[in-house]
Amino acid sequence: MHSTESKNEHLEEKNFQTSTTPQILNDPNSNACEETKETVLSETEETKPQTKKMIHISCPPEGILNRIITNGVALFMVWCVIWSFTGPEALPGGNFFGLLIIFYSAIIGGNLLQLIRIPSVPPLPPLLGMLLAGFIIRNIPFISKHVQVHNMWSSVLRSIALTIILIRAGLGLDPKALKRLKIVCIRLAMIPCIMEACSAAVFSHFLLKFPWQWGFLLGFVLGAVSPAVVVPAMLLLQERGYGRVKGIPSLLIAASSLDDIIAITGFHTCLSIVFSSGGIINNFLSSLRDMVIGVLAGTILGFFVRYFPSGDQTKLPLKRACLVLSMCVSAVLGSHRIGLHASGGLCTIVLTFIAGTKWAAEKITVQKIMATAWNIFQPLLFGLVGAEVSVSSLKSNTIGVCVVILSLALCVRILTTYVLMCCAGFSCKEKIFIALSWIPKATVQAVLGPLALETAKIYAPHLESYSKDVLTVAFLAILITAPNGALIIGILGPKVLTRHHEPSKIKLELSGFEHH
Repeated sequence: MHSTESKNEHLEEKNFQTSTTPQILNDPNSNACEETKETVLSETEETKPQTKKMIHISCPPEGILNRIITNGVALFMVWCVIWSFTGPEALPGGNFFGLLIIFYSAIIGGNLLQLIRIPSVPPLPPLLGMLLAGFIIRNIPFISKHVQVHNMWSSVLRSIALTIILIRAGLGLDPKALKRLKIVCIRLAMIPCIMEACSAAVFSHFLLKFPWQWGFLLGFVLGAVSPAVVVPAMLLLQERGYGRVKGIPSLLIAASSLDDIIAITGFHTCLSIVFSSGGIINNFLSSLRDMVIGVLAGTILGFFVRYFPSGDQTKLPLKRACLVLSMCVSAVLGSHRIGLHASGGLCTIVLTFIAGTKWAAEKITVQKIMATAWNIFQPLLFGLVGAEVSVSSLKSNTIGVCVVILSLALCVRILTTYVLMCCAGFSCKEKIFIALSWIPKATVQAVLGPLALETAKIYAPHLESYSKDVLTVAFLAILITAPNGALIIGILGPKVLTRHHEPSKIKLELSGFEHH
């Protein structure tokens, strides 16, 4: 009975629909019906997003608002923990308070710069926003009065940042890639850096009246290229297939780490010569002694870390990363403590390179741990460097001369790089691209620029004027070359380099390499 009744109801509904549809089609008022249907549908469609918005604005809040509140409370709790341990150091004017403000301001500055998106233009490096954040904090009177960091604290943090840079540079050196690149990579890493250092020494000697040893010290500060700018841009071009056939991105990635090593070694050699009281020959011999000690210590420690901890232990990459980081930080800070300025950096590079050749695929995990450590120290590094530069201490004529020296030294570097690539099998456009891609400066300048000023304050206060000019040139180098270099690579690369459409294997593999 129930089934027959349901069937009859279904037939009645069909008959009703068939009887009404032609009436609707023939009815002149059907347009009105359609209009009413459209208005009803539009009203329902308008109410749908409103209901979704009501869902987002909920209690407790969700999404971006929840994230902002969570981060704000976490920041406040970090301050509370530090205040409970240190007391006045966490209050305005204390070191911990200044470090927290600079750290979070640098992170906000880097994130804000990444939000700037211009069509067909590559994104700017976040380190520029970090640098400007520290610069703004220093030059706003009310804020700079309460945000202060002791010179010793700033020096130690920058030295640790330098150590992490050197560790990542040593781990990033791939022996297989270096063998394949051979003379081209070494030539690209060494000669432009040395030529730029020598030209900057000559220009600063005649324009800024620098002594020759200070001129070469300034030259090696400027001589380093920044993998923090070059490597991400090259990896992006490589993923899109540009320059892969001739291995141009791989060449620049491999040479960038070696370039930094040469610049840092030359800087520490010049630093020991500048602040030593002996003659030129004695200073050169003492620098050579520091380099030999650094290489020997790095070799011994590198072979030790290759086998300790052993491969049968748990959490092996974490133990290796902690052991390497502790050894390298001790080497860099300890070498400054005992007066062997050039030993710590060389020890770090040799140690990580020798150890990494034994770790094979496990080296990638260690590199990721070091990348995490760098993400913590990068905002501190660039924020502190920006906070070192005061507008009141800058002279307009000095800024102009520093820009001229920087521009002339860059021209020498570009011309040298172009000439060196003439016999490497690249086309004219590719040689121009390689030469212009070799100008960005950031990380090494952020570490080495203030180091000369801090050393002068401790050992030779009468030389502070030279060291302030070195810091000014380093600051301007980051401010000018980092964004312009990133834009040149991103815009010129797709127009100049040949694109390889097939997803074939990259000509030069740099396994596990990450930029620093």
